[in-house]
Amino acid sequence: MRSSGSIAAAATLLLGAAGAWYTDSESSLPVVDLGYQLQRAAGFNETGRFYNFSNIRYAAPPVGELRFAPPQVPEENRANVNTGSEGRICPQATPAWGAEAVQLLTKLLLGVSINDTEPFVPPVVNWSTPLPRQDPRISEDCLFLDVFVPEDILASKGNGTGAAVLVWIYGGGYTGGNKNENPAGLLAASGNVTDGNVIYVAMNYRLGSLGWTSGPSYQAEGGTANLGLHDQRFALEWVQEYIHLFGGDPNRVTVFGESAGGGSIMHQITAYGGEKGPAPFQQAVPQSPGWTPVSSNLQQELTYQGLLEIANATSLADLRKLSSEDAIKANYLHILSAPYASYRYGPVVDGTFAPQQPGQLLAQGRFDKNVSVMVGHNTNEGPYFTPPYIRTNEDFRASLRNAFPYIPEPSLDYIAEDLYPPPVQGGLYQTQFERSSFLIGEAIFTCNTYYLAKAYNNQTYNYLFSVPPAFHGLDVPYTYYEGGAPDSSPTGVRNVTVARALQEFITSFAMEGRPDADGIKEFRMYGPDARVMNLNITSIDEVRDRNANRRCDWWQKALYF
Repeated sequence: MRSSGSIAAAATLLLGAAGAWYTDSESSLPVVDLGYQLQRAAGFNETGRFYNFSNIRYAAPPVGELRFAPPQVPEENRANVNTGSEGRICPQATPAWGAEAVQLLTKLLLGVSINDTEPFVPPVVNWSTPLPRQDPRISEDCLFLDVFVPEDILASKGNGTGAAVLVWIYGGGYTGGNKNENPAGLLAASGNVTDGNVIYVAMNYRLGSLGWTSGPSYQAEGGTANLGLHDQRFALEWVQEYIHLFGGDPNRVTVFGESAGGGSIMHQITAYGGEKGPAPFQQAVPQSPGWTPVSSNLQQELTYQGLLEIANATSLADLRKLSSEDAIKANYLHILSAPYASYRYGPVVDGTFAPQQPGQLLAQGRFDKNVSVMVGHNTNEGPYFTPPYIRTNEDFRASLRNAFPYIPEPSLDYIAEDLYPPPVQGGLYQTQFERSSFLIGEAIFTCNTYYLAKAYNNQTYNYLFSVPPAFHGLDVPYTYYEGGAPDSSPTGVRNVTVARALQEFITSFAMEGRPDADGIKEFRMYGPDARVMNLNITSIDEVRDRNANRRCDWWQKALYF
C-alpha cells in the first residue's frame, strides 16, 4: 500500500481519511485522495455525464537506474493537487516498412495489382541519421493511466456494490500506441445494459527497446525482460488497490485490448505459468491477440547486441547512462531499420514472466483458469504484415525464414509442403501472397483465439469481425464508435448496428459476465461445435470457427525454433 499523509490545506470539503473525494477552492471538479497523491478530475463530459481523471501516475519515473528495471511505487507527492493537464505518452517508433504496408492495403482495396512491387530494403541507419520531430507528449516518464468514471458512480461511492471496470491495453506492435482513446461510446453503451454504467481505465506501458529488450547478456547484466508486461501488471494491480476510491469494484475488472493489447492479455493470463496467484482481473476480451513469437535466446541476444551497436554502447550500464534524448533516438533507429513485418521488439520467452509461449502454457494448463474470456479476431489479419513481393515458392520459404529465423528445416518443410501447400484452384488461397498472408493471419493472430477456447474447455465467447475488408485493426473504430452516421470509407464505421452490438457485447460482458446486445440473436458460448458470432456488414449470425483446424494445433506446439 502507498503511504498516506495530511490532506492539502486548499480543501474546502474533506471526509477525513485517504480515499475521500471532495472539491477544492480552485475548481468545482472533484478531487480523489489516493493516499500518495491528490488527483483532480481534468474535465467533465456534459453529454455523457462522466469525469475524466487524466494522467494519474501509477509508477515512479523509469529513468536513470530504473531504466530497464521493473516499475516501482511512486513517491508520495501531496504538496499540490494533480490535475493531469500534462499529457504523456511513451517513446514511439515505426519501422520503415510500415509506409509500404499502408500502400499495399490501399492497392488491395482499390483492386490494383501488386505484382510489380519491388522487394523492400530496410534503410541503413547510423547515429547521424536524423530523428524526426517528436510528439511533445513523448517522455520516458510515461507510466500514467486515465480513469473515466460516470457521475453517478462517483457520487454513490461506498454505497452498495461497486461498479464494473473496463481496462484498455492498446495495440501498436509493441513499439507504438498510447492510452488516449475516447471511451464515450463505450460508456454510453454500458448505460443500455441493466444496472448499467462502467468505469473505464487505460494505461501507458513502455514500448520498443525501452519496454521489451531481452536476451542472456542483457538479463545477466541486471536488465528485466518483458518490461511492458510488468508495467501492465503494475497498472492492473493499481486498479485492484485504488479503483474503489472512484466507485469501482476490484472484483469486477475486465481487461480488453486489440493486437499487441490482446497479445499482452494472453501473456497476463498465462503469467508466471499460473504459479503466482490469480491474475489482477476477472474477465478478459482479447481482440486479434498477436505477437511474433520469440523463444530463441540467440534471436534475443542478437537484438540486444544490435541495440548496443546503434547506441554506441557496450553494456546495459552504458544504456542506462544515455540521456533520455539519446535513448529515444537509439530506440527509433533500431526499429526504423527492421526487416519487413518485423518490429524487432515484443514479448519473449524469458524464463520467468513468460516461461514458455502462451499457447504452450495454455495447452499445459499453466494459466489462471478462473478468468472468463470473450475473444475476437478479424477475417483478414495477415495482409498488413505480408511482404507484397512474394510470388514463388522460394519467396514463400524466404518469408518464413524472415518471420521465424531459427525454424528447423523439417518444420519449414512441413509448413510449406503440408500445412500451407502451394496455391491450387479452388483452395484456401489463390496466390503466393494470399498463401503467406493466410499463414501469418493464423500463426500470429487467429490461432491464439482457438488456444483460449480449448484451454477454457470451450466455455468462452468467440466472435469474428468480418465487415469488409476486415483487415487487422479495422475493428477498433467499432469498439470506440462515438455515434453518428455510417462512414462509407473502408477504415470507418460502415455499419452502425455492428458497432453498437460490439460495444454492448463488451460492456454487458463486463457487467454481467455474458455478452448481450439489443435486437441481436443470443451470443452462445464456443462449445464443442466451435461456435463463433459473426459480425458482418449484412448480418450478425453464428458460424463455425475456421481456426478449429490441424494447422492451429501444430502452431500451438511451438515447433518453430
